[in-house]
Amino acid sequence: MNRIEGQTEERGYWGSKAEFLLVVAGNVVGLGNVWRFPYLCYRNGGGTFLIPYLMFVFTCGVPLFLLETAMGQYTQEGPIICWHQLCPLAEGIGYAGQLILLYNCMYNIILAWALFYLIFSFKSQLPWASCDNTWNTDDCVNLAEQNLTLNQTTRIHSTPAATEFWERRVLSLSGGIEEIGKINWEILLCLIAVWIICYFCIWKGVKSTGKVVYFTATFPYLMLLVLLIRGLTLPGALQGVVFYLYPEPARLSDPQVWMEAGTQIFFSYSVCFGSLVALGSYNQYNNNCYRDSLWLCLLNSATSIVAGFAVFSVLGFMANAQGVPFEEVAESGPGLAFIVYPQAVAMMPLPQLWAVCFFIMIILLGLDTQFVGMESIITSVMDMFPMVLRRAGRREIFLLLFCLTCFFGQLVMVTEGGMYVFQLLDNYACNGACILFLSVFESLAMGWIFGAERMFDIIEDMTKSRPNYMFMLCWKYLTPLVSLVSFIYSMVEYKPLTFNRWYVYPDWAYALGWLLALSSIILVPGWALFRMCSGKGNLKQRWHHLCSPDKNLPLTCKQQAKIQESLIIEVEDLIRSNTN
Repeated sequence: MNRIEGQTEERGYWGSKAEFLLVVAGNVVGLGNVWRFPYLCYRNGGGTFLIPYLMFVFTCGVPLFLLETAMGQYTQEGPIICWHQLCPLAEGIGYAGQLILLYNCMYNIILAWALFYLIFSFKSQLPWASCDNTWNTDDCVNLAEQNLTLNQTTRIHSTPAATEFWERRVLSLSGGIEEIGKINWEILLCLIAVWIICYFCIWKGVKSTGKVVYFTATFPYLMLLVLLIRGLTLPGALQGVVFYLYPEPARLSDPQVWMEAGTQIFFSYSVCFGSLVALGSYNQYNNNCYRDSLWLCLLNSATSIVAGFAVFSVLGFMANAQGVPFEEVAESGPGLAFIVYPQAVAMMPLPQLWAVCFFIMIILLGLDTQFVGMESIITSVMDMFPMVLRRAGRREIFLLLFCLTCFFGQLVMVTEGGMYVFQLLDNYACNGACILFLSVFESLAMGWIFGAERMFDIIEDMTKSRPNYMFMLCWKYLTPLVSLVSFIYSMVEYKPLTFNRWYVYPDWAYALGWLLALSSIILVPGWALFRMCSGKGNLKQRWHHLCSPDKNLPLTCKQQAKIQESLIIEVEDLIRSNTN
């Protein structure tokens, strides 16, 4: 830990082991577990999808999760300084991860939408359950009416009430990204409220974050349990569960299935962003991060699978109630949270109760991930400038400036064209290819340059237990190979982004999207090249210096024993020479 004299404050540790576990659990268990994993499982072979999913869990997810947590705990520094101390050549990985986290802070708009829905959930008549509102069109159809039967022609030319509420009331959707339009002031107020909540969740660092998660990380599980029990008791629930897990072994030959499984793991486990490094850095040196990592990874994947039962039992009920094929109601992403599920709860008894439960769960799941990402960025910057920022009151001011900057940068997303901007950012700046690229270089840097054997010794020294040899194989061979193949495939199979399957972005928007994607990718080789060119000495000396860890890092018991052994040998040699 940094020990800075004078007026600077101590960096601090987690108040208890439970705080660390809850913060990490809240970070890794997020919206992707609820609205992405179940849909991917259904779309890519049902139960068969679990085969590539589990393969990526063991070759990439768990090894990188353990690696990053241990890196932070060992160095007691944020992601950027951590890489600077362990492998200066790969410091660009730290910067790239923090840039992607900065882009992820823009996901606060999802929480603003969810808060807007939550407020309307307390009305006596859910506004997305009827066509009697000012924003509805003549094509609106109320699917919440149980006895409604629609022929195929009517379905094609009609728009569900929940869809009109989402597109015309919440988003006030314009014709394209070229038409930004005016600001939606109600969503803006919700966004302000979300940023205020995020600010006060982390404004005192681990002192406040560690206390907040006792509620924000546990309450979503209660809501998920309630929704699971309710979903499984609905008529048609079994049909949804069958669709969710029905195995299609033939899908294993489709590379897209493997690609989507890998991408889901990287996002779900929050690896390569640097947030795990930041969270691990507040642990005591002798914390058993090995055991913690295994249990947290198990919790993450188990939550994804359980969430699938909760979501698809409700979707099965919807398909059964409407008398439509299941494929017409299964959806992923914002469409599931803000169209399909609200539409489903509107068809249940006590719809307000289930709507409130669902949107509270969505808000808390997203909130945990958001403020942990913010905490990671703040930790990184404070560790880079401790003499300036680690003084009384400086953190609060810096965090306020950071939140204001992100908020003003997000104003475009509360306009009529904001959804197009959000989709562009989501598809390019935060896409799986960027994370896969970082994974390749992270595993190579730690597995070969810093040394997997050295990392094993460090983990053994901290936890008093040696990790399974499989982790060493993953860090050196399997993780970089699997990540590289997946990255190449994602580039080969690239398809331009469209919105609602019909809107094609203009060329300048695609160019902007690629610039956002490259902004993080190029930092890794760019930073290494910059350090190689600006260093002192010849090329070989610069390479050796950039591949050598900081000499001030803590020494393991083995390293201390070797030093003592070498000192004893030197003393014995000195005694012999004096005797002769």
